[in-house]
Amino acid sequence: MASYSCDLLIVGGGGAGLRASIAAAEARPDLDVAVVSKVYPMRSHTVAAEGGAAAVIKSTDSLEAHAYDTVSGADWLCDQDVVEAFVDEAPREMVQLEHWGCPWSREPDGTVAVRPFGGMKVSRTWFAADKTGFHMLHSLFQTSLKYKSVKRYDEWFVSRLLVDDGRCAGVVAVEIATGEVHSILAKAVILCTGGCGKIFPFTTNANIKNGDGMALAYRAGAPLKDMEFVQYHPTGLPATGILITEATRAEGGWLVNKDGYRYLQDYALGTPEPKPVHRTMELGPRDRLSQAFIKEQERGRTLEGPYGHYVNLDIRHIGETVIDKKLPFVRELCLKYANLDPVHEVIPVRPVVHYIMGGVHTDIHGATPIAGLYAAGEAACVSLNGANRLGSNSLTECLVFGARAGRAAAEYVDGAPAPGAAVEAQASDEERRLRSLMDKTDGTERIADLRSEMQSTMEESAGIYRSGDSLAAGAETLGRLRQHARHLKLEDRSRTFNTEFISALELDYMLELAEIILRSGEQRTESRGAHQRTDFPARDDDNFLAHSLAYRNDDGSVRIEYSPVTITKWPPGARVYGKQ
Repeated sequence: MASYSCDLLIVGGGGAGLRASIAAAEARPDLDVAVVSKVYPMRSHTVAAEGGAAAVIKSTDSLEAHAYDTVSGADWLCDQDVVEAFVDEAPREMVQLEHWGCPWSREPDGTVAVRPFGGMKVSRTWFAADKTGFHMLHSLFQTSLKYKSVKRYDEWFVSRLLVDDGRCAGVVAVEIATGEVHSILAKAVILCTGGCGKIFPFTTNANIKNGDGMALAYRAGAPLKDMEFVQYHPTGLPATGILITEATRAEGGWLVNKDGYRYLQDYALGTPEPKPVHRTMELGPRDRLSQAFIKEQERGRTLEGPYGHYVNLDIRHIGETVIDKKLPFVRELCLKYANLDPVHEVIPVRPVVHYIMGGVHTDIHGATPIAGLYAAGEAACVSLNGANRLGSNSLTECLVFGARAGRAAAEYVDGAPAPGAAVEAQASDEERRLRSLMDKTDGTERIADLRSEMQSTMEESAGIYRSGDSLAAGAETLGRLRQHARHLKLEDRSRTFNTEFISALELDYMLELAEIILRSGEQRTESRGAHQRTDFPARDDDNFLAHSLAYRNDDGSVRIEYSPVTITKWPPGARVYGKQ
């Protein structure tokens, strides 16, 4: 097994990971920084983000307003010191990104254009047409190339964190192109591996979103925070889960049921009378819109197709000129993946899993409870998003907290000892485990079968609405699936680009994270944000204004503890949107 070393290792080459690498290289040009990613960085899922990134830029907006929208949208489960730091640093990060080449859309007078987004009371979402993530990731990637101290390991899959005397000391990774197992030793590691949406069957997430970093941290001893909060985006294509961005509704799109009726007016999300676009009912928060869909389905007012129930998104009245200028990618997606032209036809949509509010427990600087281990982006839970993330906060979160984690880790490296001899034994153990799985010939279980049952179980047990019985039953099924996963049948015996082997490792991560989501949800006996219990429909601030922390017991079971939410200036109140 070959061994490499660096001062700081970043796992994940998306928006948060690249921003962390730049921040670390700028803070300490003398450090050796490495980025290991299971895909080429420009294939990271950040590239798929469409609608925009939030930051205060207009005189009609304020940091206070952005903070309050975020706190109330999170159903008061976010840490308010984190929110205040985020909204303060967001505008500087966005301007910096423009200096690095991000082509923000402009108003006729040359100022930055902003659009409204769900749950925000004013327009503050910067955008680059509807390919915002694509342009952001390009700008970050190209900027990272100028730092000679940053080395990349593209298409390497990390399977284990190495921990020496309570300190993170590097990783073991498989070089996908060759199947070789390597260790990369480091004084600090930052996890920027994204979310785990592929645990569910219908998701906007790419196939690489398997919760790699979350599982790595959890198995190393770091807790996962607020994992019961899973966000459904109200508008995904029914067959594929491909995202139809919130920007369609920001530009004036309507959600209509089978009768052509704008049903959101019935759910305290606004009124149908003509108003400024940012006040339309279609721009309520994502959790509320997804819940309204289920209510329409229960009332028999949705349509039904081969992939389940759906409603229609109508943007025909916006007109071809605006669609081609501000929503060209939406038109392209509809033409390619739904065989329809949204200029002339309505778009079938349904809620699909989009984002995990939970993740690796970190402080405001991205540090986990394990010394030398940091996390940022969707893999982390710094607790900006609480029980429900507002649309367009996530891309900016990658910038703000990616930069914070990069600077903090670079500073930590200064006094950190070099990895000790103990990690060599850990790395050897992991190599033996991986080789055993690669060479396994006596398995009986197929990856696709277990993954499919896991996904259907999660949809049934922990969907938009869940109950104690559904969560408990799902957790029992997941326990059985984890036992079956010990007997996987791998048919590809090659070493070169063995994607079946990588899928087996990913399935192992997902099964464990799925059980954590269910156990966390089972113990939170209230309804808050994206966690809606039919048996406990009320929010319970007395008992559950607290973060859940999931720990791994020695026997592999899940232990849930709680920690307080930080309140600075906004005490819990009612979430009010539109006409009540």
